[in-house]
Amino acid sequence: MFDTVGDGRDTVTVNGQSRHVNGYLRDFLFPAERARSPVKSLSGGERNRLLLARLFTRPANVLVLDEPTNDLDLETLELLEAQLVEWTGTLLLVSHDRVFLDNVVTSTIVFEGEGAVVEYVGGYADWLRQRRPAAETADTSAGKKPSARAVTVAAANSADQLPTVRRKLSYNEQRELSGLPSRIEALEAEHARLESAVASPDFYKEGAEAIAQTLDRIRRVEHELLEAYSRADELKERA
Repeated sequence: MFDTVGDGRDTVTVNGQSRHVNGYLRDFLFPAERARSPVKSLSGGERNRLLLARLFTRPANVLVLDEPTNDLDLETLELLEAQLVEWTGTLLLVSHDRVFLDNVVTSTIVFEGEGAVVEYVGGYADWLRQRRPAAETADTSAGKKPSARAVTVAAANSADQLPTVRRKLSYNEQRELSGLPSRIEALEAEHARLESAVASPDFYKEGAEAIAQTLDRIRRVEHELLEAYSRADELKERA
């Protein structure tokens, strides 16, 4: 999974920013220990999240999505909403999920019938508020109940158009972020010291238990480093 997203690299570029693959995958609900799992071992929901992760690493300024919420679980649906809100390109979206439209889009293109296509500011609920008086007048005069037309949505996403959905850092998270550089530095120093010890010609002359303890500590330090890198990426994104 790590290589599927990173294409053999440790970092990816998302919205013009370089991210460590582990930190990026954490945004898609994959903890660091899960990042190295083979794709074939993933559940259906996890595969959907992995596809989204790959999608947003591809350089593009236009996305066209046709019913993207079909077969998504709630966690993945919320994740997709958050990614689309933060995405800086232009999104062309067709969906019957009215709540999803309201949460994501900035304008709605409505096929009014008889060849008329009209653009309205906002999502589905905004269209109802703007359209209903005229629709009710026309339908009432014809003796019909007002009805909702099919909608196609075009949204130009940018930082100044859409409100952020990211939760700001709490006080404890701010303290955690400020302490992470020193923790990473200490772990890197310990890792370098252990690697130097293992490379020494005398290392394997030690007892088997001491050798095993050192090698195990190297593995644990590497794991802690990955966790620290990922956590730093996550907190910086929200800072």
